[in-house]
Amino acid sequence: MMLSYLGKRDLLLIAKPLGFIMQGIGVVVLIPILVALLYGDPLFIEFILFGGFSLAMGFILKRTPSDYNQLKLKHGMIIAALAWLWAALIGSFCLMYATNIDFLNAYFECMSAWSGSGFTIYTNVEILPNSILFFRSLMQWVGGLGIVIMVIGILIRPGTAAARLYKSEAREEKIKPSITGTIKTIWWIYVFYTILGITLYVLAGMNLFDAINNTFTNLSTGGMSIKNDSIGAYNSDLITIITIILMIIGGTSFLVHYKAFKGRILDVFRDVQFQAMIIIVAVFSILLIVYANFTNLNAVFYVVSALSCTGSNTQPISVMISWMDYPKVVLTIAMIVGMAAGSTTGAIKLIRIVTLFKGVYWEIKRMLLPEGSIIPRKISGHPVEDMEIREAGSYTFLYLFFLCVSWLVLMQYGYDGINALFEVASAQGNVGLSLGIISPDMPDVAEIFLIFNMWIGRLEILPALVLFKGLFDILRR
Repeated sequence: MMLSYLGKRDLLLIAKPLGFIMQGIGVVVLIPILVALLYGDPLFIEFILFGGFSLAMGFILKRTPSDYNQLKLKHGMIIAALAWLWAALIGSFCLMYATNIDFLNAYFECMSAWSGSGFTIYTNVEILPNSILFFRSLMQWVGGLGIVIMVIGILIRPGTAAARLYKSEAREEKIKPSITGTIKTIWWIYVFYTILGITLYVLAGMNLFDAINNTFTNLSTGGMSIKNDSIGAYNSDLITIITIILMIIGGTSFLVHYKAFKGRILDVFRDVQFQAMIIIVAVFSILLIVYANFTNLNAVFYVVSALSCTGSNTQPISVMISWMDYPKVVLTIAMIVGMAAGSTTGAIKLIRIVTLFKGVYWEIKRMLLPEGSIIPRKISGHPVEDMEIREAGSYTFLYLFFLCVSWLVLMQYGYDGINALFEVASAQGNVGLSLGIISPDMPDVAEIFLIFNMWIGRLEILPALVLFKGLFDILRR
């Protein structure tokens, strides 16, 4: 779907809900003030200034005279695309002035956090103030569900606008009859697992501040750690296992979680994405154990970390750089595939991969059967239309196309081919596993391309293309 024209009426329709979202972002930016005051950090001025600025801009746009119930999907997509750019912009101002880094590095850090990518530009995160560490984790926790989803659940009343905005962040699943009912249920599930994760970490011996941050980052499949060595810094098998559980929870569809809460356990294991996840984790873990000499726990951890698009580590980057190419390729494939649609994960997602494989199987079967034979096409008991197979194929093509473009850009700067592919797959899949290419001194062009990859990966590409087409129409007038 492409825009044919963006007129004044379209811009007015976009402005009002975008104002709500900017206010929501402003509220999120103000929350770390509590941590700054609690720990005596002298940095709350930055949060007040830029959080207040986002609130003020949102208030102005919210007063735009328009009926946002007239929103179409194209408007929702543009709003979503702009919302992520704005969130990263506001956050980057906070980091730029609070930690004395340049704008591009600050924007990279915030796009990484909001999108749940988990890359960090800081070479030593353990010297950062607690309020900044919490802010990075909070951005991941909110971004894991989606900025727009957060605002719909809190600020926007039920109706057509909510439905359009919900779809604009690449979500289709409905747990309740209404979109707002679905979003509120998702939020309750998310909060429950957050409390559970914090509790488990504390029981495992982690202090409360670390437990909150690690739950925020791993449940949201963000993975941006408050420790230089990520989860490996705790040197605890129990904490590693808890992290694996949280990453699997984050990478599982909220619809599946809802069924589990309703006691429909068999439905959980009948879910095709859940089945595919178990198979991939088992097979890829065995490959790492047998052919790359990973320990059993490390193999499962890294496969789940890559597949769920979390990006947490149990080993320092200096060790990961020394890996042979085999585990890098295995984890790159996992980062491109991703976990379940309707979860906090990124990448292509399992339902599209399953649909494509099934589509190939059905096509081969059609060729072998007599002409005119009817082939039942179902996944998990649901009929599959031609349009769904085309969508899966089209999206996968676009995903791999943009991935290859950035891969070539990084290779042009002299980075090793396998390492560059690993890094780009990690960026576009919103993963955050790194082989050392990400640094504050990396080439600006490469950094900009990786920011772009993280942005379109979080949006699932189409909203970004719709925004570009709309801007092109405006400039062409």
